[in-house]
Formats: sequence, C-alpha cells, structure tokens
Amino acid sequence: MIGSKHLTAMIPARLGSQRLAQKNLVLLAGEPLISYAIRAATDSGVFDRVVINSESLVFKKVAEVYGAEFYHRPEELASAEAQSDDVVQDFMLNHQTDVVAWVNPIAPLQPADEVREVMTHFVEADLDSLITVREEPVHCNYQGRPLNYDPDEKFARTQDLAPVERFVYSLMVWKTQTFLDTYDKNGYAVLFGKMGFPAVSRESSIIVKKEEDIRMCEYILQGMQANKDRPLTYFEVPGEDGQ
Repeated sequence: MIGSKHLTAMIPARLGSQRLAQKNLVLLAGEPLISYAIRAATDSGVFDRVVINSESLVFKKVAEVYGAEFYHRPEELASAEAQSDDVVQDFMLNHQTDVVAWVNPIAPLQPADEVREVMTHFVEADLDSLITVREEPVHCNYQGRPLNYDPDEKFARTQDLAPVERFVYSLMVWKTQTFLDTYDKNGYAVLFGKMGFPAVSRESSIIVKKEEDIRMCEYILQGMQANKDRPLTYFEVPGEDGQ
C-alpha cells in the first residue's frame, strides 16, 4: 500500500503463446519465467495482493509455489485475439481494489525497487493510466521520415537528440474506477485521462517474445551474478618506451 490506496498486482499468464510455446513456464536460470514477475511484485513491498490471471489451472499451482493468489479468467479471454482492455476490465470487475498494475512476466529482469518507484510515481502524481517506456537517444525515422533530427543540418550528436520513448510494457497501471468508467463509455481504456510514461532501466526493457530472448536473459543473469562485485578494469596504454 502507498498512502491510503489499495494496490493489486495482476500478472497475466496465458498457457498458449504463438511465438514461444508455454512461454511463462520456460525455465530461466532454473525458475519459470513468470516467477520473476511474482518475485518483483512481492519484493517491491507496495502491493496488497499479487494475483496470477490465467485461463489455465496450471498457474494455480505456480501461484501456490511462489506465494501468489490465482484468478481463473474466462476461456474467451485466453485466445491470442483477446484484447488487453477486456482482460483488465474482467479482472477489475472481480477484484475490489483502487489500482491495478499489470506486472508483465515478459520483463523478467525488472527489479523490485524499480516496480516500487513506478508505483510510487503513479500514486503521488495522481495518474489515471501509465505505461513504462525506454528512452532511446538515437536517430529515428517514422515511415521513412526523420522523427527527432534534421537531415538538412549537421548530423546531430546522439547526446543532443530528444530521445524517443519506446513502449516497454513491463508495467501498465490504472485507477480502477476511472478505467471502468472509460471502458463503459468508449469500449477501450488502456491509455486515458492523466497519463504517465516513466522511463525504466535497460534491463527492464528486455522483453521475452522468442527463444533467443530467453537465451539473452539467461546470459545476462549469469553475467550479473558472476560479476556483481567486480569493478571495471581498463586497458593499460604502454608508455613511449614500450613498457
């Protein structure tokens, strides 16, 4: 809880996946992918409830192992065609809470302290909706046209560019009542009202979609563990005498 707000972490978990079969159950460093989201939400210390939202009772067992609750969503909200708006609306109608955070299991490297910072920002800024982004200070085009640079000027240094904000989806957050009101009015409600787009770390922006993404996350976790206490070292330039 932050202030007087009741906060619920919802971790979506379909059993099926088009690009990576049973993605949420794939082992990453010996633990199922979804366990990283459960741990980040729990360890953040801000949520009153952490709930896996799935059509498959397999995840009820996973929830029991990792200390989360389980919500059995309707089958019609489990297909690849199901829209996020509908999944969230169904969850909200079945869970009384002030704020729902979609803690995405496809971002396994997002740390608990970052989850806490984003949720604190959401509440303190009195936002209605939020999606995490990664700020990228790189030259970008959109449909072949310059987005954040001028080709008729000297080539801008990357540090001088206005960064583009790439959606990460590691966290999506909504006020429950304003979401439901907007959904009832418009039939959709992921982004509405006073919106926030907080930037997250490079690690949090690594999203698992395919097998190669799992491999990369595993390499990163192994490297972080092996080198967590090792300071950076630098190449020693030889002196003029060659020594």
